[in-house]
Amino acid sequence: MKKQIKKLLAVAVSAVLIMAGCSETDSSDSSKSQNSSEISESSQSTAETTDGVDDSAIADVIPWEGEGNDPMGSAQGDDNSSSASAGSSSKADTQSTSSSSGTSAASAATQAQGGANSAAPAAKPAQPAKPAASPAKPAATPTPAPAPTPASGTPVQRHGALRVSGNHIVDSHGQAFMLQGMSTHGIMWETFSNILSQSSLKVLRDDWKCNAVRIAMYTEEWGGYTTGSSYAAQAKQKVMNGVANATNLGMYVIIDWHILKDGNPLKHQSEAIAFFKDMANRYKNYNNVIFELCNEPNGGVTWASQIKPYCQAVVNAIRGTGAKNLIICGTGTWSQDINQVVGNKLSDSNCAYTLHFYARTHTDWLRKRLQDCYNSGLPVLVTEFGTCDASGNGGFDENQTRQWYNLLRSLKVGWFNWSASNKAETASAFVPGTNLAAISAGESQLTQSGKLIRNLFRANAANT
Repeated sequence: MKKQIKKLLAVAVSAVLIMAGCSETDSSDSSKSQNSSEISESSQSTAETTDGVDDSAIADVIPWEGEGNDPMGSAQGDDNSSSASAGSSSKADTQSTSSSSGTSAASAATQAQGGANSAAPAAKPAQPAKPAASPAKPAATPTPAPAPTPASGTPVQRHGALRVSGNHIVDSHGQAFMLQGMSTHGIMWETFSNILSQSSLKVLRDDWKCNAVRIAMYTEEWGGYTTGSSYAAQAKQKVMNGVANATNLGMYVIIDWHILKDGNPLKHQSEAIAFFKDMANRYKNYNNVIFELCNEPNGGVTWASQIKPYCQAVVNAIRGTGAKNLIICGTGTWSQDINQVVGNKLSDSNCAYTLHFYARTHTDWLRKRLQDCYNSGLPVLVTEFGTCDASGNGGFDENQTRQWYNLLRSLKVGWFNWSASNKAETASAFVPGTNLAAISAGESQLTQSGKLIRNLFRANAANT
């Protein structure tokens, strides 16, 4: 009998212990689930952004943000050297010998051809963690927004939708119209490209007399649009924020597929088609949105063999959405070979062609090329120019810049300065340390280049 009682007591004790353990496990699991839910909600809240506002919520995954390093600075790689055309080299080649302070003189070979932003990023600091990839979903066609009504007295309200007519870009009244504005630096490098806030764009519009802004979205450089889905999502959100702020101010805005390291635009043609179809569906009712299909093709590609086929495919995709927006097409040798387009334009009547120059490097010979192409009936837009040599970091030249200004003004060919940045280089308009999201009117924050450009823009206000 005693043995049976002992057995019964042992079974009862075991049952009590098992029940207590289950209770603790349930409680622990419940707590973990709740904490996980709170973390998920917090993470979702942090990641949310809205059109037309600063997207600081995603700054923790923006390349270079808060690192204190300059991704386009003196420590350059060799990634682009093999793609440079014969007899020329990119900025990556010239900056490999730069000092840590960022001061250098460009080599003569580079000055003969390259553009100021023709460089691969510097050796990277520790890469910030990317957001966890979500399962792939079929891309939904965005619902096009209704045509916004621009504020009274703003550039877009006065001039309306732009189009090509002969060798000019004209406004809705059929009058030759000169676009004038600043280009951002690479929007993924937040520390020196965050100029797209509405307050800063308003200063550019009212104090500088800019009627437009160019949003430079790099493609293959580290953190660029084609380097990962998380970076692509961030870049697209920044573009949409910039478009919203420019639209609210009645400014024109160029969405720039900023190829550089990739060289050949055909390399990422499928991504470009998908991106521009999305942008076209979003903005086909907007009078102020302009699409720039390829910033600076380079590495020996030509208009006929690589650039035109790419541009035609992307133009067809944009037009397939019903969008009639003005389109700008890059040209060979860092957008200097506009002469290759003469007699071989795209089969689209609302496309203009890109010329880039840097005043110290690209002088009379390139001005003559522009004049000849203009005389032949080619519509040209200068979507990027600098006041210095082609490295972007040396040879400030006010005289040559003014010569370009006089020619462009006489032809009413629009121009966009590189760049609205606080990077420590000659081409930047703002001194290092300037809060680009809250710039001030006047000259107190401006570099030598910035002061000159602001003065020329203000002098040219009657043409814009």
